[in-house]
Amino acid sequence: MEGNEAMIFAERFLESTRIRGRSDLTRRNYRQVYREFLEWSKASTWVGLKKQDFKSYLYFLTMEKKIVSSSIRLRFAALRSIYQYGIKNRVFDENPVKGVSLPKLPRKLPVFMTEVQIQELLEAPQKKWEARGTKAKVGRPWNRWQMLRDTAWLEVLYSTGIRLQELCRLKRSDLDFELGSVRVFGKGAKTRVAVLGGACVRAIQAYLSEPIPASEFLWVGDQGRPLSMRSMQLLLKDYLKWAGLPVTLSPHKIRHSFATHLLNHGADLRSVQEMLGHSQITTTQIYTAVSTERMRQVYDQAHPRA
Repeated sequence: MEGNEAMIFAERFLESTRIRGRSDLTRRNYRQVYREFLEWSKASTWVGLKKQDFKSYLYFLTMEKKIVSSSIRLRFAALRSIYQYGIKNRVFDENPVKGVSLPKLPRKLPVFMTEVQIQELLEAPQKKWEARGTKAKVGRPWNRWQMLRDTAWLEVLYSTGIRLQELCRLKRSDLDFELGSVRVFGKGAKTRVAVLGGACVRAIQAYLSEPIPASEFLWVGDQGRPLSMRSMQLLLKDYLKWAGLPVTLSPHKIRHSFATHLLNHGADLRSVQEMLGHSQITTTQIYTAVSTERMRQVYDQAHPRA
């Protein structure tokens, strides 16, 4: 299948997205979508496919495969994108995916952590360090600079609300302690500046004052290689255990918490949008529903005529 004309064109499109800064994960997901669709349709080229073909594929995914709405929308985003690329490069005249009515996503409020839970998480590396030799596992040596590193990147996650992938990409040269900020390379190769809180700046400085392996990257392991997303996910799970919190809480839940706490304390929606790096304010508006729901709970609990 990979040798046919359709998949060759798909690889050309995916290479163009790599150059434009799309993540490896996105390109891997898109590649899988193209393989699945071409296997189902038996098409050897993207030319000549009609809207009805994609409506039939939608029916197949929905009624036969029973795939959830979010996965269906991801697949059609990938299919729509390859036609947009083809039209831009004058390979196709029209986009047959455009206008196919997709199932709506169920409205789900973001899950976030309370401010007390965040505080417990931020203190977890220090707690683990102080307990070493009693509760800490015996294994590879764990140095003080690694404890300070983990405290610092947890502080950055909550202080800035950046994505885990953005966190992993940070370099020392991105920091500006004088302004209390950090340069962030986000989705679509977009760059923004994130504000660092005072506690966050102090945590980073404490980490960088230690004898750390040389690297241009900010977060490194004991061999000087940058920490991977997977490494940080595993570290987070460990610290969630030390904080007595559910290990199912992901780095993205910290991002949700950042946005929700800002709005709860009076931040305006447009500023939160810029801090999160959302291109559309409608993406950010979901957090106002969280704040409104929280206000509703407080009202119901406190108002005598609720």
